[in-house]
Amino acid sequence: MFKSFVAYSIFRAFYGAGILLFTWFFATETDAPIWASITFLLCSMIFSRVLFRYIKKRREANSTPNPQ
Repeated sequence: MFKSFVAYSIFRAFYGAGILLFTWFFATETDAPIWASITFLLCSMIFSRVLFRYIKKRREANSTPNPQ
């Protein structure tokens, strides 16, 4: 459980920094309304959870030995 928490924390740190940087450029460099940035942030929250679950399942599948 601790490894999962550390992995999730590292994932969120890098993913979150990238999303915030992209949102900042999107909000300052385009003429999009503020609700577009908020919508993007909400969608990225959902996407990050789905992406992390996929990564976690894939990592667990690779770490379990196949009985032969």
